[in-house]
Amino acid sequence: MFPSLLVANRGEIARRVMCTARRMGLRTIAVYSDADAQAWHVAEADEAVHIGGAAAKDSYLRIDAIIDAAKRTGAAAIHPGYGFLSERAEFAEACAEAGIVFVGPPAGAIRAMGLKDAAKDIAEKAGVPVVPGYRGDDQSPERLRAEADRVGYPVLIKAVAGGGGKGMRRVESDAEFIKALEGAKREAAASFGDDRVLIEKYVARPRHIEIQIFCDAHGNGIHMFERDCSLQRRHQKVIEEAPAPGMPPAMREAMGAAAVKAALAIGYRGAGTVEFIVDSSRGLRPDGFWFMEMNTRLQVEHPVTEAITGLDLVETQLRIADGAKLAPQSSVRMTGHAVEARLYAEDPAKNFLPSIGTLRRLALPPENGLRVDTGVREGDAVTMFYDPMIAKVIAHGKTRDEAALALARAMERIETVGVKTNAAFVARCLRQPEFLSGDIDTGFIDRHIATLAPKPARPSGEVYALGALAALLHGAQRSGLADSGPWAIDDGFRIGGGGFDTVDFADGDTVLEVRIERIAAGFAVTAGDERFAATAQLEGRRLKAAIDGRSIDAWYEVTPAAVTLAMGAETTTLVLHDPFDIEDAGSDTAAAITAPMPGKIIQVLAEPGQSVKRGAALAVLEAMKMEHTIVAPADRKVAEVLVKAGDQVTEGATLLRFAES
Repeated sequence: MFPSLLVANRGEIARRVMCTARRMGLRTIAVYSDADAQAWHVAEADEAVHIGGAAAKDSYLRIDAIIDAAKRTGAAAIHPGYGFLSERAEFAEACAEAGIVFVGPPAGAIRAMGLKDAAKDIAEKAGVPVVPGYRGDDQSPERLRAEADRVGYPVLIKAVAGGGGKGMRRVESDAEFIKALEGAKREAAASFGDDRVLIEKYVARPRHIEIQIFCDAHGNGIHMFERDCSLQRRHQKVIEEAPAPGMPPAMREAMGAAAVKAALAIGYRGAGTVEFIVDSSRGLRPDGFWFMEMNTRLQVEHPVTEAITGLDLVETQLRIADGAKLAPQSSVRMTGHAVEARLYAEDPAKNFLPSIGTLRRLALPPENGLRVDTGVREGDAVTMFYDPMIAKVIAHGKTRDEAALALARAMERIETVGVKTNAAFVARCLRQPEFLSGDIDTGFIDRHIATLAPKPARPSGEVYALGALAALLHGAQRSGLADSGPWAIDDGFRIGGGGFDTVDFADGDTVLEVRIERIAAGFAVTAGDERFAATAQLEGRRLKAAIDGRSIDAWYEVTPAAVTLAMGAETTTLVLHDPFDIEDAGSDTAAAITAPMPGKIIQVLAEPGQSVKRGAALAVLEAMKMEHTIVAPADRKVAEVLVKAGDQVTEGATLLRFAES
């Protein structure tokens, strides 16, 4: 076995690969950008090398910098992780030229499967079924539109060099085609440097089922069963599981054989995933699946395969790269069921808009019976430069229900402050009756979005009561006074007289007064029209309380401006009313449109003097590798446009202003 390994990646996957490498006795080498100088994967490596600026193009996508780092540290092998350079044939070639082992397939295999149209041709020639569509060289809008008409709507426009849902659009009718095509091409060019697309028939009730395969350098190929990755938002996976629910043995055998056949047809070596689209409208059948693409790397969701097989897929990769032969197919066994959830920094209630900021609080579930893969710690930042995934949480059980419900409970216990997350959303998915019954497809989230990602509701009176208690007790703690609280807090408190204190919160345009009376049994708290009997005390950063006999344990944070409570996956920030704030709270908040996050303006669709309808697209912002369309909040007239295509903007930057109503 080679003695040292450089991991050409960051975060969670870098830590995951290095964990196995250390267990196998290898010296581990990390690389890092300006943004990752203090990152966890850097701290854990035996050696680390700085490779450039914060943006991926200036660091993790620089083949020259990574090869130079490997040479300087004497790295015998390079593992690419996933994303970044993991599917770049030029990187595999650069490793070979430098005499460094590339832990991945040969450059020729990466090229063969790197373009979706060519990959489908290869699969078809190998006897693997493919989805009807158009994969031709003529990329004119007229030809692509004509092919979409021929295939029949709905269709998918997909980037030829794509992955991760980027450069992909579902189109329902001819009238939508050109606009969708422009968006797909623009996103594909930005993500992959290649704006070519293909057209595919959109399969009814589609399920995304993929096969984990391995091939060695001796002509052997095996599969490690399937994973179901059907629960997706914006064409990106959220929940993955193995095995696929309802999978008949005959179909598993047919899909596994087809996947291995496709891999061996290109002289594959190492770990790979062959992805199929499955028509679930008639149930799972051996004649109802079609080749979609092959990912020539380890997948984000590989832990569920490890859970059901008991195998370490990274170790298998490393041993194949060192020349070992694969064990026979019969040696791979499956036990139980595993489900994985991706914890993202995003706001499901705002169409999964990515969220950035410092993780002032991050409490992931304890690992008793669970596996948690993460690359960040409390105090780290989620930045605009990289994917917003915080962690992966994996549960394994004897049955699917056991694994799914254990994972739901784990997601409900996650505490995060500083960014929005999808933890509560994922827990709702896992508990949704259709999910538990196995009635899933790629449209599951869209069908249930109102239930899974409800619009934020006004905090309850109970939450306001807890916030007031936290603020009062925190003030008393800071001041060192056992029986008084308001003196140490800058805003929001009044002495009421008669033995009670008052905390004032800004509730929209109004002020909500919460009155706290000290009584023998604790506190009597009045929030608006609601009255509660409460006990409460602070233990470190936790509020231990009981409201009308119901016990509550919350992480809290009090600042002069707000009280934040993290109660499991639900985090609430209550704004303290500042009586000296003279800003007109009732001012028209729709007088201007601001950027929801830092990013690059890709397209401006509004002009000064233009009248726009509610929901009309005003601009397209690219941030965190995805495009986000900014729309009009109401019927308005545009007075001024302050940005142009290509501009980099900060969060909160004004993009345009409306004329006065």
